Amino acid sequence: MRHMVRTVVVTGVLVLSAGIATAQDTHEIRMEVNEKRHEYAFVPAEITARAGDVLLFHAVSGVPHSVVFEAGGLSDQAREALNAAMPRRSGDLSSPLLTKNGAEYRVTVPALPKGTYRFFCLPHRAYDMRGQLTVR
Repeated sequence: MRHMVRTVVVTGVLVLSAGIATAQDTHEIRMEVNEKRHEYAFVPAEITARAGDVLLFHAVSGVPHSVVFEAGGLSDQAREALNAAMPRRSGDLSSPLLTKNGAEYRVTVPALPKGTYRFFCLPHRAYDMRGQLTVR
């Protein structure tokens, strides 16, 4: 008996996990400032995602902004995977500066061990602009 393999192209991206096809999710994280209160924030500050999901960082106000993952506690493999997932890096685990309101930065979540990965905005670290990615 012969088996035929059919390839179907669809718009969007599918991620295969344990033999099950699931659609990729995009998580928008706004980078904003409340100038009256001098509060800089990632909104939302906590994101839960899985490998293959896209993190879309969007500079809304208070530029310049960046995304820097904290290196403390990362395995060498996790560090390599995060660095590889970050296009146009300005340094280890660091995005380029987003210097214009409306600028976007995309990171596709790599295959990481389940857990929490913290990040911050380098120009606004003193203002406690930070967030966390939980990989499930």
